[in-house]
Order: sequence, then C-alpha cells, then structure tokens
Amino acid sequence: MVVFTGAGVSADSGIATFRDSDGLWANYRIEDVCTPEALVRNRRQVIEFYNIRRKELLSKEPNAGHKALVELENYFDTEIVTQNIDDLHERAGSSHVTHLHGELRKLRSSSDPRLIYPIEGWEQPLDARAEDGSLLRPHVVFFGESVPMFERAAEIASKADIMVVIGTSLAVYPAAALVRYVQPGTPIYLVDPGNPDTAGIRNLKEHLRMNSAAGTPLLVRRLIEEYGSR
Repeated sequence: MVVFTGAGVSADSGIATFRDSDGLWANYRIEDVCTPEALVRNRRQVIEFYNIRRKELLSKEPNAGHKALVELENYFDTEIVTQNIDDLHERAGSSHVTHLHGELRKLRSSSDPRLIYPIEGWEQPLDARAEDGSLLRPHVVFFGESVPMFERAAEIASKADIMVVIGTSLAVYPAAALVRYVQPGTPIYLVDPGNPDTAGIRNLKEHLRMNSAAGTPLLVRRLIEEYGSR
C-alpha cells in the first residue's frame, strides 16, 4: 500500500498551505524566503520564516486523516510518500514516511546535504553551524533545487499493489509524476475535495470528493474490508 499525500492532509490540522489566500505564505514572496538565492541575499528573513512555520507546526496535532493511515499498517505493508515538510504523519504513528520536500524539524549543512540534524523546539539560531563549519539551513527543498528523494519515492511507487492519493493538486512537479510510476494495473484511489490533475493516473478506481479528515478514514475502512483479509 503506497499513500501519496499533499498539503490537503495537513490543512485539516490547521497548517497554512501555499495556496491559502489568507495563510502564512500570503505575507511572503517565494523569491524572498524559499530559494537558494534568498538564503544568500537575506539569510535572516529566510531563517525567521522557517522559524515561524516551525512554531506553527509545534502548535498543531495530527488529524483524523493522519490517524486513519496508521491503521493501514495492521493490514498492509504501508509506505507513505509525502510532499509535506511537517512531521504529522510520524506523530500520528506512521512507521515508513518518505519526505519528498524535506523536513521542517531538521536542519542541514549548507555545504554537505548529508549532514542533517534534528532541531529541538522551533527556533534556529541565525549563526548555528554544522560540524563541517558551514552555516546550517532548513532541511527543505527550495524552489529551483532538485528533489533528492524522488528516485526513492519513484521506486516505492513502482512496487505498489494499491496506491492512495490524498490532498494534492497533482500539479507540483516532479512530485506529481509519481502516479506515472505505478504499474498499469494498479488501482489508484483519490481523496480530494477539488479537481486534481488526474491525466497521469491510468487506473483511477474512485475519487472521494472530500477533505482528508473526513474522506481518509472512510476510504481506509473500505480498503481494509476489500483487501485486508486477502
């Protein structure tokens, strides 16, 4: 069972999404806080932005959608691939989570992406350094950077017997291309209240037009009843 999640899953916990007109992102330009160039040009603003996001995250809890996905592990070999940089899947109890776009509660070396450190609390000191002496930066994939975990995620998707896609517009690449790595006969289930781009889905079995907190528990129960006893 491969579950591919996007911002809609975390939105039900109150996490501001990129597309919210009145959310956290509405007060910033991408070019000022989420690019490698911004980190060089105005390090203080970038670090402060991610400190705010981290503080927001620590005040939120996993919702019913996150918790329902944990139940799948009792019946299936379950892998979650997420576009989200929060840790709500892990805090809910999911055991195998691959983060395509990094993890908000980790920092890494500006020079060596292999040097990754967990951060306690929400505040990254402006002058904090890695063991190689370089300044630490948020362990997130900025716009314009490659997605280092995509190859692993594509391999996971290619082995899926069932895929569930939740809370993503399927418009952000390369992440959205994951559905194209699923084998042709693999059933794909979709939970999203909107109209994601389903052009790349070859075997869409069902689209529940509901938000994650409502639709995911419903779908999980159906999947367990249909496939869990086989």
